[in-house]
Amino acid sequence: MALCCTGPSLLCAQGARPADARAPAPRFASLKSDQVQLHDGPGAEFPVAWVFRRAGLPVEITREADAWCEVRDSEGATGWVWASALSRRRTALVVGHRKAEQSPKETVPLRDDDRANALTIANLEAGVLASIIDCDGSWCRVSVGNIRGYVEQGKLWGTLQGEVIR
Repeated sequence: MALCCTGPSLLCAQGARPADARAPAPRFASLKSDQVQLHDGPGAEFPVAWVFRRAGLPVEITREADAWCEVRDSEGATGWVWASALSRRRTALVVGHRKAEQSPKETVPLRDDDRANALTIANLEAGVLASIIDCDGSWCRVSVGNIRGYVEQGKLWGTLQGEVIR
């Protein structure tokens, strides 16, 4: 049996593992490109249910099967993606006070320190994509564009509750 693959699928065919393969599911990863297919099952023979169109988008890995990962996005959509389409780079979406019910006009303060009374250096709208630098279980230091600061961890989607990220 011969298998010919090009690009990202080559990694998948060789059994590439996503994100941090040592960590058990659930865990978070991010999308490597701005076009990632979400399949109805763990294989290319399953129909494409959705195409993600935002590189860096955080997804929660809920299960793994060979070179495929079942993922869930911030809106609760689930499906299967090639493991090689995922990155270890940690990102998060700003979601505000309630992770499940965000308001598009709600803003979250980006602070200059990890304290609730620290100076607000920017107000981030719900849906803003942030790169996670580190988290201590309560606060995350993030970057948005060229601005760095601290956001309460509970106001981000892309980390487990109380998760420490170094």
